[in-house]
Amino acid sequence: MPKELLIQVSPEQATQSAFLKEHAAKLLRTSVNEIQHVNILKRSIDARQKAIKINLKLEIFFSGEKISEQKIALPDYKNVANAQEVIVVGAGPAGLFAALQLVELGLKPIVVERGKDVKGRRRDLKAINRDHIVNPDSNYCFGEGGAGTYSDGKLYTRSKKRGDVERILKLLVAFGATPEILVEAHPHIGTNKLPKIIEDIREKIIECGGQVLFDTRVDDILIKSGEIRGIVTQNGDVISANKLILATGHSARDIFELLHRKKVAIEAKPFALGVRAEHPQELIDQIQYSCDYRGEFLPPAPYSVVKQVNGRGMYSFCMCPGGVIAPCATSPGEVVTNGWSPSKRDQITANSGIVVELKLEDFKPFAQFGALAGMEFQKSIEQRAFQLAGQTQKVPAQRMVDFSQSKVSADIPKTSYVPGTESVELGQVFPGFLTQIMREGFMEFGKSMKGYFTNDAILHAPESRTSSPVRIPRHPETLEHTQIKGLYPCGEGAGYAGGIVSAAIDGEKCALKIAEALKL
Repeated sequence: MPKELLIQVSPEQATQSAFLKEHAAKLLRTSVNEIQHVNILKRSIDARQKAIKINLKLEIFFSGEKISEQKIALPDYKNVANAQEVIVVGAGPAGLFAALQLVELGLKPIVVERGKDVKGRRRDLKAINRDHIVNPDSNYCFGEGGAGTYSDGKLYTRSKKRGDVERILKLLVAFGATPEILVEAHPHIGTNKLPKIIEDIREKIIECGGQVLFDTRVDDILIKSGEIRGIVTQNGDVISANKLILATGHSARDIFELLHRKKVAIEAKPFALGVRAEHPQELIDQIQYSCDYRGEFLPPAPYSVVKQVNGRGMYSFCMCPGGVIAPCATSPGEVVTNGWSPSKRDQITANSGIVVELKLEDFKPFAQFGALAGMEFQKSIEQRAFQLAGQTQKVPAQRMVDFSQSKVSADIPKTSYVPGTESVELGQVFPGFLTQIMREGFMEFGKSMKGYFTNDAILHAPESRTSSPVRIPRHPETLEHTQIKGLYPCGEGAGYAGGIVSAAIDGEKCALKIAEALKL
């Protein structure tokens, strides 16, 4: 029977299969000839000491043992062309994985997506970057695959108690992702590879009899006697069903406004907001690996940092080694940043959201908007950034030390943010309390990461779409809305997930609860 073994080796040794076999034989006190195969199950980096180590979990196969197959097959999806229909609003990870689960359960998903398919979105992303034109239905946040498709594809999640993370990762592998995502401690697909996987998921849904409708924005949700009856699209078309999974993502403000107008219960939710900081990747490598040169056997270094400043948490968010900062506005008249990395993480800069936790009391100036107060707070900062950057998709920017000293930067070097930068004192973008926390916080970060607090780092403002500013309440057991029967708020937009994997898990859970309600 295969044995599992935990070892710690150098980065170079971790790449050498012959060494791993010899090392395993030595630890197991057996001949190397007795070991037929060594399979790496898990891999992580330990950079706490100057001599960096790689932690490996190995599976050892001895002579004569059958080596387990690594190929992962898709579930036995049913043909659901004539099955009961369930509307899924949104084709992000929550919506797509909900649709796949519905198919597996014998229900027909009708996926309604306001944006374009993955290929069609590219023209609109180019228009934002080159021409500063924002299509409110097709952009970095809206379209097939959701925000993650063109802003990274990070798969790390702390939501292991919420559901089966391994199942989601294996499904992604079955649809074409590299099996490495099952091994790495912080798995990542990459913006250059994720679109094809998303396309294959869509084609499987259609092949099984489901529907996927692009360029189809929901303008109304039909409710009668407290029960879902269907939706109305922007063209006036009615799609009828009594089960609706609402998986619209954290930026679908028009959906929040629609629910608010219809007096469907929603709640303001705290979120986090700040800037996106870009450093030379070489500098981050030197800080994290305590070396002058990273070498070929280590990946570009990430970082994670958290501080308490004036009673608030300030922390790194969505860190992108070897990555790029992207313009992620969803409406004209606003500036929003996010970050992504290609699969090789081979860009010369590293970036991360650096954000401060907000509290409901921070939204008091917008109290007249009720449950939408946090959303209006968020919107006001994005609109202010747009004005300060010359009413374009350029981003207000400042060198890190200059920001902490309230000093306008004399110059801003070219950054990875393609639309360009505008030198601005970022204290003009944020409320005073938030500016002060960040000024102190960056100096605190520099104490923990020697070299991090530097004018070689450029801050881009704002990083404002960390999570939804609204929660759509649901019953913890049935996952149905607390007020509307047949409505299943789902994923990031409803306030129940935070990333690709946790959103996918939530999508599956909602689909399972619908099948349960239908006694399937």
